[in-house]
Amino acid sequence: MRKVRFRRVNRGGLIRVSTVAVLCIALLMTSAASAQEAKSATQNPGNDWKPVQDAMGRPGQVTGDVIRFGMPRKDLHVTINGVAIKPGLALGAWTAFKRVESGAMVMGDLVLTEDEVDPVMRKLRESGIEVAAVHNHLIGESPRVMYMHLDSHGDAVKMAQTIRDALALTKTPGPDAGGAAPSTEALGIDQKKIEDTLGHTGKVNGGILQISIPRAETITESAMIVPPSMGVATALNFQPTGNAKAAITGDFVLTGKEVNPVMKALRENGIEVTAVHSHMLTEEPRLFFMHFWANDDAAKLAKGLRAALELTNSKK
Repeated sequence: MRKVRFRRVNRGGLIRVSTVAVLCIALLMTSAASAQEAKSATQNPGNDWKPVQDAMGRPGQVTGDVIRFGMPRKDLHVTINGVAIKPGLALGAWTAFKRVESGAMVMGDLVLTEDEVDPVMRKLRESGIEVAAVHNHLIGESPRVMYMHLDSHGDAVKMAQTIRDALALTKTPGPDAGGAAPSTEALGIDQKKIEDTLGHTGKVNGGILQISIPRAETITESAMIVPPSMGVATALNFQPTGNAKAAITGDFVLTGKEVNPVMKALRENGIEVTAVHSHMLTEEPRLFFMHFWANDDAAKLAKGLRAALELTNSKK
């Protein structure tokens, strides 16, 4: 009898052990599958944004949890004091989306001719997208160019479709078929010297040296973190104009107490301040955007920009 009892207990033990083993294996398989899904999402972050890209009708650039769409106004032929403005210098319309608990946050800057402003604003507002600002960035350009800043929340796909519909009311070109060909043309200015002077590296985009410098503090809007890729980083753009000279423009992202010191530093270094205004509505800390212009020796202008940059709370 003891032998029989032992076997029965042993079988029960084996059954219990087997059940635990099966559960453990199942948990391990689930964990492995989740890890693989997470790895796949990390390796292919654009997959989550495909519906938004489809709605925008163009591919976007994914950086972290943000997708950004560039819509350069290659159709416009804008000049300032004889300088033909390339799209990457001051005509680079864009929008950026970030996932949030309520759906998505969208920010952007649409580059428009004066006659495009009203129909675009009407289309955006009819569909619930908030416009945060409409203003100039430049002075003396021909034809006149206006900039419309977006700052809204909602369903990412619906907002993307609305922005696409609004752009359809303008002459904004569609995405380039097959992408843009890499430029082999020499920049014509000393990129390394400029980068060393400013203390930040940049990238060459369409013949323009672009340098982006984030703020040191965290920026929030409606209690949600706004990353630098959504338009809260200082942008310094250089377009070579010959003989080591460059036309520069962009914007400094500033707190209120930084506005006048930076303005003074720029003007003392021969850099014109062309606009000071807001781009958002409820950001913290409150930010102001200072646009500038100059066309002079590139190395000299870099020193002037560095003098202004030193007066801001920017990342080193």
